[in-house]
Amino acid sequence: MSYQLYRNTTLGNTLQESLDELIQYGQITPGLAFKVLLQFDKSINNALNQRVKARVTFKAGKLNTYRFCDNVWTLMLNDVEFREVHEIVKVDKVKIVACDGKSGEF
Repeated sequence: MSYQLYRNTTLGNTLQESLDELIQYGQITPGLAFKVLLQFDKSINNALNQRVKARVTFKAGKLNTYRFCDNVWTLMLNDVEFREVHEIVKVDKVKIVACDGKSGEF
């Protein structure tokens, strides 16, 4: 099973709302909606793994909290600086969720 992190994105939320509406109007079954969400999970994970080549580095002033559970790291950072070649972005707080991309989940 693929990671379901991207269901909470704008794209994932919109897909879920559309599927719920189709179920409500009787145009698809809940089982089909579930299969569509599973395919979305696989496709978005695969697309990000295969197509995104940009790299960003970051430096945090403070690691507020961290957690490692089920091969997923969750980091809460304060005073973070992101760098990509010639661009620098500074933020007060950021939450990073990092999953094992080599686990065969794709």
